[in-house]
Amino acid sequence: MQLREYLPKTLFGRMLSIILVPMILVQVITIFIFYERHWDTVTRHMASQLAAEIGLLADRLGSSPDKATIDLIQSTGWKYFSFPVQHNPDGVFSGPNEGQPESYAETMLRLELSHRLTQDWHVDLVSDPNLIFVDLKLDNGMIRIYASRKRIFSSTSWTFFGWTLGSSILLFAVALLFMRGQVQPILRLANAARALGLGRQAQDYRLEGAREVRLAGRAFQAMRHRIMRQLNERTEMLAGVSHDLRTPLTRIRLQLALMGETEDAQAIRADLVEMEEMIDAYLSFAAGEGEEPPEDTDLPRMLERIIATTRNAHGYEITFKPPSPAIPIFPLRRKAIRRAIENVISNAIAFSSQAEISVNYRNDEVTIIIDDNGAGIPAERRTDALRPFVRLETSRNRQTGGTGLGLSITNDIILGHGGELTLDDSPFGGLRVIMKLPV
Repeated sequence: MQLREYLPKTLFGRMLSIILVPMILVQVITIFIFYERHWDTVTRHMASQLAAEIGLLADRLGSSPDKATIDLIQSTGWKYFSFPVQHNPDGVFSGPNEGQPESYAETMLRLELSHRLTQDWHVDLVSDPNLIFVDLKLDNGMIRIYASRKRIFSSTSWTFFGWTLGSSILLFAVALLFMRGQVQPILRLANAARALGLGRQAQDYRLEGAREVRLAGRAFQAMRHRIMRQLNERTEMLAGVSHDLRTPLTRIRLQLALMGETEDAQAIRADLVEMEEMIDAYLSFAAGEGEEPPEDTDLPRMLERIIATTRNAHGYEITFKPPSPAIPIFPLRRKAIRRAIENVISNAIAFSSQAEISVNYRNDEVTIIIDDNGAGIPAERRTDALRPFVRLETSRNRQTGGTGLGLSITNDIILGHGGELTLDDSPFGGLRVIMKLPV
């Protein structure tokens, strides 16, 4: 077990922990050290003061006081100490205290009374929630002295505890509001970067927050503008090259039409067709995602339509396994994704006799798996198969009409959506193409 497994996963949670954990530790240390010492000192002094006053009255009483002495003690106790003193000549003394004290205050009071009183005594802090009873055994009865519980239980301790807790809650609320204000700009920047990484429309990020966040925001804006400019320049350059190349190709085609149906003319015409296909493929690869905006897409329905079209157009045996659980509708570039899937299916049609498409949804990620029973691609050549302009040998070469861009275009589209494309062995003996798309 590592510590990071127990740490919060979000930046807000970790910042909150950085403030909250030290604050709790400080409060705990304060309570268990200062508060405990404060409680000990105050309780000890209060118990000592109460025991001293009761001891003063007990010393004046003696062991066999007469009625005049008892009356004097009763008036003195009430006048100077607010102690109601009750004499009961027939009272039964409870005996000395036995058992363990129930609180620290009772312990200190017993200790102080044992030092101050010479008579047998008994203290009761349980019978009444507001009063303390101290019974003194005399030769002619028993004296009970009443004292308020506030004489040994300090209310300032609870005031201190309440202030500590209240100030902690107040500081925590202020820190919470402050941290939310600091985290929100980072969260908006992260959402904008994620949208750009998923190939979705990323609105211009508004600079806000701390200086470091603003620096990151400026870097993000500059990166986004460079990426968009590079994509646009690449598309425009290839479009211009394509246009410039089509003009002489058109002139050659017109000249071939005037030459008639000769063997040389047919060979040149075949080369022209191949050149036009190559130009179209190169332009498609350079265009990549283009400017198609993402739209909410029902991916399983799109796959069903592609499969139905494939069956009708090619008579190819292809099956579809419906997803479980259901896949939510999420934004995709429909034309680009359709083209990526059709590229893989066209390869399967060219090099196999049957295929199967399955789709899964887990952890906010959709996985499309296309299996065929063809010759497959050797493991050591799969990385090359995803590179542009690379044509594999044997069944996947130029003689079959390939330009080495089919899987490259598919990979480019999947990466443009923030996903991943991998190649693996199919359980049918051919190639397995795995396309992962974040939801």
